[in-house]
Amino acid sequence: MTLKRRSFLTGASLAAAGSTVAAPAIAQSMPEIRWRLTSSFPKSLDTIFGTAQTFAKYMAEATDNKFQVQVFAPGEIVGGLQALDAVQSGAVECAHTPVYFYIGKEPALGFGTGVPFGLNARQQHSWWHFVGGKEIINDILARYNAISFACGNSGTQMGGFFRKEINTVEDLKGLKFRIGGLGGQVLAKLGVVPQQLAPGDVYPALERGTLDAAEFVGPYDDEKLGFLKVAKYYYAPGWWEGGAMLHLVVNQQKWNELPKQYQAILSQASEAANSWMLAKYDAVNGQALRRMIGGGAELRSFTPPVMEASLKAANELYAELSAKSPDFKKAYDSMVAYRGDVLPWWQLNEYAYDTFMIRTRGRA
Repeated sequence: MTLKRRSFLTGASLAAAGSTVAAPAIAQSMPEIRWRLTSSFPKSLDTIFGTAQTFAKYMAEATDNKFQVQVFAPGEIVGGLQALDAVQSGAVECAHTPVYFYIGKEPALGFGTGVPFGLNARQQHSWWHFVGGKEIINDILARYNAISFACGNSGTQMGGFFRKEINTVEDLKGLKFRIGGLGGQVLAKLGVVPQQLAPGDVYPALERGTLDAAEFVGPYDDEKLGFLKVAKYYYAPGWWEGGAMLHLVVNQQKWNELPKQYQAILSQASEAANSWMLAKYDAVNGQALRRMIGGGAELRSFTPPVMEASLKAANELYAELSAKSPDFKKAYDSMVAYRGDVLPWWQLNEYAYDTFMIRTRGRA
C-alpha cells in the first residue's frame, strides 16, 4: 500500500466513518464493486471531464482498486443533459454533472450549482456544507431516486464569446445565446433567446450562426472549444455563475447498498475532486487568457446598465419562482440570508486584500 493511498484511506474512510480499524484490515474486507459514471462534459475538456476521472482515481487508490468507477463521455451512454435521468432509472450508478441542467424538473436545483448574482466558489461550498444547502438539494433529488455530493467548482465564470459588442440592454434583444441554468431565464426577460446546449454541441451552432453568443466556463475550456475562431468579443464577468458547483449524483439505491466504509470514501473522494478542479482552473485560466488575447480575443466588461438591468430581472424572476415553488423559496431565502451574513465580512477582509494585491501586483 502506497503512503499516498494509505493517507487517503486513513483520512477519508476512517475519519469520516468514525472507525478505529486499521486501514489494511478494512481494505481486505472490501467487496469488489464496478460502477459506471456518465459525465455531462466531453473528453476534450480535461479539467471538467478530468474531475470525474480524478474522482474515479481516488476511489480506486483508496480501496486497493476494489471500487472501480468507469467514466463515460456524453453520447457513450446518454446525452450530456440526460445524466440525472440515467441515474434515476439506474442505467448508470452515478453521474458528474451540474444539477442546474435539471431546473426543468425543479427550479430550486439551480441553487445546487449556483444562481445569477449568487455566491462565489468558497461561499457556495460553505453554504452547501454548513448552511443547509446539501440538505435542501438532496431532499429534492430524493424524488428522482438520487443523492448528490459536491464534486468540482469552476470559480467565477466568464461572460462568454459574442459576435457583436454588448453596450446597452437594447443590444441583448433577439440575441441567440447559449447559456444554461437560471441565467437564461433572467436574460430572457431582457430579450435574449436562451439556448441550452450540451458543451460538445456549442461550437458547431456558433459556427453555423444559429447562435450569436455562447458562454461555457472560462478561458481554459473556451480556448479548447474554439469559440474565438467564430466570435471575438470576450465578456466578463459571468454574473450568472459566480462559483458554479458540480456534483457527483448517485442512484439512491446504489448508495444505500454501499458498505459504510465505501460511503465514507466516496464522500471524501468527491470532496478531494472538488478541490482538485478549482485549483486546476486557477492554475490554467490565466495562461489561457493570455494566449487568447494574443490570438485576437477582445476583452470587454458588461456595462453597468447591463449589469443593473440583469440584477433587476434576476430579482423579478426569483420573486416569481418563489411564489410558485416552496422549494425554490426555501433555497432562495437560505442563500440570501447567508449572502447577507458573509458579504460584509468578505468586503472588510477578503475583498480588501485581493483589491490591494491586484492594484500593487507590479510591486508585490
